[in-house]
Amino acid sequence: MLRKIIHIDMDAFYASVEQRDFPELQGKCIAVGGNAERGVVATASYEARKYGVKSAMPSVIAKRKCPKLIFVKPRFEVYKEVSQQIREIFKEYTDLIEPLSLDEAYLDVTKNKFNLTIATEIALEIKQKIKERTHLTASAGVSFNKFLAKIASDYHKPDGLFVITPSMSEKFIAELPIHKFHGIGKVTAERMANMGIKTGWDLRQLSLEKIAREFGKAGLHYYNISRGEDNRPVNASRIRKSIGSENTFSNDLFHYHDLQQGINPLMQEVWDWCNTHYVYGRTITVKMKFDDFSITSKSKSSDYPITQENLYKKIVLELLKESYQIGRNVRLLGVSVSNLTDFKLHEGRQLLLDFESVSSNII
Repeated sequence: MLRKIIHIDMDAFYASVEQRDFPELQGKCIAVGGNAERGVVATASYEARKYGVKSAMPSVIAKRKCPKLIFVKPRFEVYKEVSQQIREIFKEYTDLIEPLSLDEAYLDVTKNKFNLTIATEIALEIKQKIKERTHLTASAGVSFNKFLAKIASDYHKPDGLFVITPSMSEKFIAELPIHKFHGIGKVTAERMANMGIKTGWDLRQLSLEKIAREFGKAGLHYYNISRGEDNRPVNASRIRKSIGSENTFSNDLFHYHDLQQGINPLMQEVWDWCNTHYVYGRTITVKMKFDDFSITSKSKSSDYPITQENLYKKIVLELLKESYQIGRNVRLLGVSVSNLTDFKLHEGRQLLLDFESVSSNII
């Protein structure tokens, strides 16, 4: 039996929440995050996107592209509250929900709580309820696997709905430009273009042996999605792969003492999240961006999750010291923990860690 998968993606989520809550921002070019001189854009309103402003773009470039851009400080607690409202709507239809972030999720509605047989009708109802309860718009993609549902949700943004049925999937994928394939990034798309692969049809012409030779383990995934095949289930118990916090400072940091002061709140924020959620990781990473925008990151990994706060902080400060370069100004610091284990799923198991077991894994 073919699955019925919906991918819901909120439209310019952070920016839309700000425009909803502050009417004076409606219809204007806004960027959430950063400021006119420093930082990066987290989300841009659709008005700003018309000028080429994009997520993860340095603020100074965004301002250059859109001189009338208004920078807005993010309010993550508000975004989390709205995200939870949306999640409750999803739960009215199914418990098979795989959140990807605050503003997007997969839903498997093959079997649903209303016994509805048409997934498109469910997607329409969800979109309508989101609009009524949050006054925000969402785009939805409907298909028989996650790969196609994700592509479909991007097809008619904003406030869109697109369905890719089994009968239309082969032709749709064949004509789809490679850079629009979810899971194929910009660098890989450019590499494929240099090989003469510009569409799904071109990609489909490669044998499994050749595509694996060219792209390694990812080759099998590319081989499958070029044929519309994606057997990944919607994983309701999915946990995030990493947790991190970073800050772009209003003034560059120069002295090591200032770096220590700057990293302390980031280090504490990450630890508090891990402790609150009972999720701990094996790898700790410190990221540093200099005033010339070059980036360095250093990591240390352990054989076991690091569950002791004093050990965690000791490693963070060691990595900070290793990253510090005398004479260079630092504009951004970040701390992250990855290779996570959810201890709520391993209750009763005691994991001990001695500092000597931590091995250096410099990236």
